[in-house]
Amino acid sequence: MTKITDHIRNANGKPIFSIEVIPPVKGDTLKNLLDNIEPLMAFKPPFIDVTYHREEYIERPLPDGTIQKIVTRKRPGTVGICSAIMHKFGVDPVPHVLCGGFTREETEDFLVDLHYLGIDNVLVLRGDPAKPFNTFKPKDNGYSYASELVEQVANMNNGVYLHEEDTALSPSDFCIGVAGYPEKHFEAVDHEIDFQYLKQKIDKGADYIVTQMFFDNQKYFDFVGKCRQAGITVPIIPGLKPLSTRKQLQVLPRIFHLQMPPDLVTAVEACENDQQARQVGIEWCIQQCRELIAAGAPVLHFYTMGKADNIAKIAKEVF
Repeated sequence: MTKITDHIRNANGKPIFSIEVIPPVKGDTLKNLLDNIEPLMAFKPPFIDVTYHREEYIERPLPDGTIQKIVTRKRPGTVGICSAIMHKFGVDPVPHVLCGGFTREETEDFLVDLHYLGIDNVLVLRGDPAKPFNTFKPKDNGYSYASELVEQVANMNNGVYLHEEDTALSPSDFCIGVAGYPEKHFEAVDHEIDFQYLKQKIDKGADYIVTQMFFDNQKYFDFVGKCRQAGITVPIIPGLKPLSTRKQLQVLPRIFHLQMPPDLVTAVEACENDQQARQVGIEWCIQQCRELIAAGAPVLHFYTMGKADNIAKIAKEVF
């Protein structure tokens, strides 16, 4: 399989189309996900990201008045989906690897399984707090920061495994992606601290950056400029999501801590229904894409959120 950085290099400046998909909830089948992806294969994505979701906690009161805490996973199946994408479509899967919910040993086992399967790209993330909690807490013997997880993957690439003294172990060969935040990670004190954390991830071995979604391209351009000034030279992939409902004007800023451009807000608020809002979102994203391509963005990476029809309409106009 091919590394993300090689895909970008081999494109010779031509923009690449890629997507991120979410595993179906527990009990659903893989078929619906693959059927949703299939129409987008017309735009020849060389890689597809597959998210991973940490455990959640359900609290149930017992008759004696105590609370029973139950651990569950709502969206399992990342490795299986990656394998299916790789074999059905001949596309490189990029599984997300999280700090949250995993020990260092569990992380190594996960990475070893990916290496066995020939999956050579990973996106390394800290992950969100476990629901229903609001603050991030690592698992015992787990990591608090994505930079620590990057270091573990980089060590495996150098043949260094946990608790192993056998120097003859074969190294992995992962291309390591990390997240970047054009509008600052919501937990960072300020932009400068946020860039320090990003620089740590690069210094410890990350090969490329994928940004959080944004709706104002200037946020991306400023972010790239700031990275270059800080000596970060790796590819920076813009993450995009077309707005699809009127409600998302409030939901997306609250969940992802981003700003909506006034012109987009005005246009969506003038819509009489979600169908009109969806069309506004498509047209806005098309303009974003054209401007990003003109500015030399290496990849246009779309967060599908389980939907593909609006992404297909955008890609048809852009690629």
